[in-house]
Amino acid sequence: MVTLETPRLILRRWREEDIAPMAAVHADPVVMRWIRDGGVRDEEQTRRGVRAWESEWESEGFGLFAVEIRSTGELAGFTGLSVPRFLPEVLPAVEVGWRLGRSHWGQGLATEAATAAVRFGFEERGLERIVSIAQVGNDASERVMTKLGMRPVRETVHPTCGRRVRVFELRSDRYVAPPVDGGRSR
Repeated sequence: MVTLETPRLILRRWREEDIAPMAAVHADPVVMRWIRDGGVRDEEQTRRGVRAWESEWESEGFGLFAVEIRSTGELAGFTGLSVPRFLPEVLPAVEVGWRLGRSHWGQGLATEAATAAVRFGFEERGLERIVSIAQVGNDASERVMTKLGMRPVRETVHPTCGRRVRVFELRSDRYVAPPVDGGRSR
């Protein structure tokens, strides 16, 4: 079972006790503003989501990690890799994504977590290309994408909600690995 460690975070597979704190993240309309149509999710929707994320680990060999704060054990949200099937025009592709509770914003945690996920994708899963997709206007996510070394490659419309999205990309031949303490695997 893959676990990644960064200076402040543990990225690990999901546990039953993660459902309630992740559902609290999903219930916050400010967090969910830039996700699909901006609607919140309840605990059962979160539970189904976690099952789907775990299933992708089994089918693809990668997935979304639960992001735990090392110093407290608190669940902050998720980061990791998934196939963006909702946007067929970018396939084949693997997307790096993240979603953290509001109390964890503005601390560089999304960048730290996503950096570890990108390293895992390129170095341990041998991916040739990783994308990230954000709704136009989600400047915070675009800043994380830029810090990851990604560049915008297209703008299009999210087919399920009609919102404009921007697709960023990083290819393995342009990937520059950050220092090793930015995301170790064990």
